[in-house]
Amino acid sequence: MCESCAKDYLHQSSSPKSSGSLPEGLSEATEEADDLVCPECGITFKEFRAHGRLGCPNDYLVFQSELVPLLENIHNETQHVGKVPKRAPNASQRQYRLVKLRTRLRAAVEEEMYEEAARLRDEIQTLERELEGETAPSPFEE
Repeated sequence: MCESCAKDYLHQSSSPKSSGSLPEGLSEATEEADDLVCPECGITFKEFRAHGRLGCPNDYLVFQSELVPLLENIHNETQHVGKVPKRAPNASQRQYRLVKLRTRLRAAVEEEMYEEAARLRDEIQTLERELEGETAPSPFEE
């Protein structure tokens, strides 16, 4: 998320008074989260909400319970997937696809979607065979 979007989102979530007050439990949870402090850089969650920037990589662990719902709400995902360069070798694109398929397989099993899991398993096996064929040693190499 870009800096301006983060500030807009955080500003909206930090000014509940404009749309009425928060329910009692949610208000207390927000106050507790605001008091969290990173032991590495000293930033508080309240400072993060105000400025839209974290202070160090450790903040992701310290503020994890607050950041995960925020990221899911904004991006519908908590893991950066990025883009694959168009000139990337086919093998690296297949490796990337294999990782994504395995993630989807784990999710399907956890959600007890066994037909989808079986389809993903078969797709993974096919892709693994293709990758093995590409990495097989040449008969001319020793």
